[in-house]
Amino acid sequence: MNRKNLVILTIILAGLIQFGSHLPEEGMFPLSEIHKVDLKTAGLKIESNEVYNPNGISLVDALVNVGGCTGSFVSNDGLIITNHHCAFSAVQLASTPENDYLNNGFVARERKQELEGKGLTCRITDSYEDVSDKVLGAVAQIEDPTTRIQLINNAMKNIALEAEKIDPTIKAEVSEMFIGKSYVLFRYKTILDVRLVYIPNRKIGEFGGETDNWVWPRHTGDYSFMRAYVGKDGKPAKYAKDNIPYTPKKFLKVNPSGTTEEDFVFILGYPGKTFRHRPAQFIAYQQQFLLPYTSELYDFQNTTMENVGKKDKATALKLSTRIKRNANVMKNYRGKLQGIKGIDLVAQKKQEDIALAQFINNNVDVKAKYGSLMNDIDMLYKLINGDASRDLWLSQIYTSTSLLNVAKQINNFKTGLDREPIAQKDAFYANNIEKLKQVLASIYESYDIDVDRKILKKMMVDAAVFPSNQRVTSIDRIINKGTNNEVLITNFINDTFDLSKLKDENYVVNTLLKSRKSISDYNDGLLVLETEVAKQIADLKPEKDRRDGILNKLMGDYVNVKEKFLKKNFIPDANSTLRLTYGYVRGYSPADATFMSPYTSIKGILEKGASGNPDFAYPSMIKTLWDAKDFGSFAKKELNDVPVAFLYNMDTTGGNSGSPIMNAYGELIGVNFDRAYGATINDYAWNESYSRSIGVDIRYVLWAASKIDHADFLLKEMGVNL
Repeated sequence: MNRKNLVILTIILAGLIQFGSHLPEEGMFPLSEIHKVDLKTAGLKIESNEVYNPNGISLVDALVNVGGCTGSFVSNDGLIITNHHCAFSAVQLASTPENDYLNNGFVARERKQELEGKGLTCRITDSYEDVSDKVLGAVAQIEDPTTRIQLINNAMKNIALEAEKIDPTIKAEVSEMFIGKSYVLFRYKTILDVRLVYIPNRKIGEFGGETDNWVWPRHTGDYSFMRAYVGKDGKPAKYAKDNIPYTPKKFLKVNPSGTTEEDFVFILGYPGKTFRHRPAQFIAYQQQFLLPYTSELYDFQNTTMENVGKKDKATALKLSTRIKRNANVMKNYRGKLQGIKGIDLVAQKKQEDIALAQFINNNVDVKAKYGSLMNDIDMLYKLINGDASRDLWLSQIYTSTSLLNVAKQINNFKTGLDREPIAQKDAFYANNIEKLKQVLASIYESYDIDVDRKILKKMMVDAAVFPSNQRVTSIDRIINKGTNNEVLITNFINDTFDLSKLKDENYVVNTLLKSRKSISDYNDGLLVLETEVAKQIADLKPEKDRRDGILNKLMGDYVNVKEKFLKKNFIPDANSTLRLTYGYVRGYSPADATFMSPYTSIKGILEKGASGNPDFAYPSMIKTLWDAKDFGSFAKKELNDVPVAFLYNMDTTGGNSGSPIMNAYGELIGVNFDRAYGATINDYAWNESYSRSIGVDIRYVLWAASKIDHADFLLKEMGVNL
């Protein structure tokens, strides 16, 4: 056998081993795939239909999607446990300098004291149905990629609308499980009134701050409690004082005994997106463009906001949620970059793709259908990479500059008005003005003019040096008037902001939006700039849609041929739909001669606090209680301490925040909130040796609630005996 063939055979065998003989703990299993998983052998002590039963009540019925995270019902009165960071935005909106719930925490000792969770809703999975045949049947004879993706999107939308017509009480969505290959209709119930019940002090809920984010060992009490409310008729209703607590079909039993090392555990939750079934070019794009650009931009934004926030407490509160979200993404992306480079994932994917290409070329029937697949993927990504800088800039500009986003909303409203016949303009204004006000209010909540000036300048200066084939036309108009780009951009921003009345929320709401005529008549430099940005995005959209259509077809084919090659079915990538993952409480060795134990304790809080780092400040009551060894019934015998956080080798990603961690009997023993730094790469690759997720131990939640915040009434509601 020559060297070339030996290399190819080795690659093929490696692929077969990697994809065909995974350890059973890997996988975010859709509900439809649970029956294929041998949970009993893995360690589950209850029947699988107690986990998920489409014809009856099961643990799945205790799950909710809340605040972009997962949560779970833990009482018959709609009490929900999730993460502190999942409630962060709602707590910020409820806070004022006088009532600083964000930093001081909050306990509602009576139902009437519970705070409205502004912006929070609960979404409960009601049922699901495979609709792949319906979706793909609409494009069976379509070759044009742009038309194909449009028809797929239309089919998904129409199927969802039809489901909502049949049952108006649900919200329906069709989710793409495998890109270009399989589609599932999900039916959701949505609860509109969610209230804050118990939020721990920020020094508990965010202990370790950004220093410890995505890091083990961890000592963060990342938990919060909310309550779901409905109208007196039991149906979803907007916030009203006379609403009543929602009665869930199922709530989780809390087990205050927690876990022991190597215990079987599992999670039900709504993980975000993973990209494990993508070719080398996709990973290379992430490594070269998306991850570094976004993390560097967010780093600049956060430095800017932190400096501006020093001027007063109200400004710091206003910017806090945005800073937290940015920081989380930034560190996550840098962890992914480190992970991709650390295991040389691009090279691994290239080897897999070489083996796949060899398989295609060696099989006459497969080659006839997929012969150009690998080359087509390569050619498409050359186009995508060629526009990457401008594409990423355009994708971030509105979220980076609040006033430009305000301008976008107003311009869109004006465009809608202009399209209406004269006789219909007043009706359009009346029907849509309140929605516009709500959108603008949410933007102004995190707006600061000094932040906007600095971030917009940075982005404009960046765009000014893009290569000739990636120019941003609105920026070129500004810098074409001279030679010093930075001076020209600075002058433009100063002049435009000084003249614009959009910086005054009071003027916008009470004067500009007062009538359709006042909106139609108003114009300024920010609106003009936004119009130019929007026009370029619109001009580029046909080509972007064409590429998306090609990508959709290619990725479907890529998975199809890989299944033939490896002779197995894949678990679909996560896509924010309900999934199950399972594993074991287990430590790991992230580096040579280093072992990370799977539990941390209160002792570690005190040790970190002694460092003087402000991220490690903690309520003094913690030390008082620890010195007195006042652990109640929540100590772990082996630690002689209360366990704070723990590790497990389950397969999780973004969206799994707040997911209930359950033991072999389906009892709640923790709340998932993070991953170890090496596991940030989970979106692209999972490996038992480095993929560890982090949860707050239920014993610490109960101890802190009882001993620090004297919220024993919550323990009683959850059926926990002191």
